[in-house]
Amino acid sequence: MAIDVERRKSVMSRSIKLGHCVCNPKKPCPCDVFKEHDVCLCAGEKLPVKEATEIKLTHHVRKAGCASKIGQADLLSILGGLPEQTDPNIILGAAAGDDAGIYRLSDTQALVQTVDVFTPCVDDPHLFGQIAAANSVSDIYAMGGKPLTALSVVGFPIDQLDGSIMQTLLVGAMEKLAEAECALIGGHSINDEEIKLGFAVTGVMAMGTAVQRAQARPGDLLVLTKPLGTGMVAFAAQLELVGQACLDEVGSYMATLNRDAAELMVQHRAHACTDVTGFGLAGHLVEMMRGSGVAVEVNMSQLPLFKAVADCLERDILSGAIERNQQYSKPWIDAQDGQPGLPVLYDPQTSGGLLISLPEGPATAFVDDMQARGHAATTVIGRVTETDPAQPEGRLTVTGGEPSHFVGDSAIDDK
Repeated sequence: MAIDVERRKSVMSRSIKLGHCVCNPKKPCPCDVFKEHDVCLCAGEKLPVKEATEIKLTHHVRKAGCASKIGQADLLSILGGLPEQTDPNIILGAAAGDDAGIYRLSDTQALVQTVDVFTPCVDDPHLFGQIAAANSVSDIYAMGGKPLTALSVVGFPIDQLDGSIMQTLLVGAMEKLAEAECALIGGHSINDEEIKLGFAVTGVMAMGTAVQRAQARPGDLLVLTKPLGTGMVAFAAQLELVGQACLDEVGSYMATLNRDAAELMVQHRAHACTDVTGFGLAGHLVEMMRGSGVAVEVNMSQLPLFKAVADCLERDILSGAIERNQQYSKPWIDAQDGQPGLPVLYDPQTSGGLLISLPEGPATAFVDDMQARGHAATTVIGRVTETDPAQPEGRLTVTGGEPSHFVGDSAIDDK
């Protein structure tokens, strides 16, 4: 673009008079960008931006996908200090910490609301847009609701990357929202150092039909509807260790809506549900267990895992988010020392599946129905039990041998 010399002089003269850059008080004027590139960002000038074909989204973030979220322990500590909400129409709010909030509209209908934002977990902008949309509507599905409208929340480094990339993100998201019959009606964007995308979603449900997280019952079976391991694969992508075939396969699962699972769990009268995202399977299961006043058993050999997870475990490709999730959940975990595959319990998932607690008969029928609809990874992974009087808060007991239920065809470095 042509330089407006007079505008540059005007802006820089004000900056020099103030003693710092007018668009960033932490920087002097002239700044390093001006010295190196002869570009004054405050005057509206721009650095040469990278085209979509030149970038990998995962290289423009510090933590990929839901691993970018604040850790469970820190978040609960912060939320625990918030004032209580007293509106009598709040059926389920922040204090419950469930997947979405529920607000009474009338004696027959309730509003369901949620918001979710995170950084790229794949390099393809169009696919990431789809994943971000699928992840955001998932919280509505986890409650058994129907998403209606969405507002986008976008962070984008517009001074560094071509705006067409942001447009592609939103196109992919709109396609996935349309599949969910959810209309994008607006949004908000900021010029951010990292790419972030998510949606505030509003849905509806009939009063009294919510499938809440804290209603699991002893004797229930636990069903998981998508494979685990998205966090490991996203971290490996940041390290440039993942082939395109693997990324495409895992990305396809992340972009799959949880709509069928939501519809079928309501049909089969599920007792409890949550979607598995940034806190990992263990973190979400511990919250379900503690809220329900039960204990649970999880069979490691039954957990559906992406084939690439075996490579990640063998090569210790484990992000720091796994450590944070483990730190929170460990007090409630009962596992043998050296139990193979334990990191998969703590791996932060992006747009993961639904974790559903159903009576034994309906659980079996639910799995059959899900698989008949093409969701082949849907699996019974454990069961709900009574708590031990000596451990009234419940324990998550890990049983079974090594991980052996692998899903998909792609190893981590398949090209």
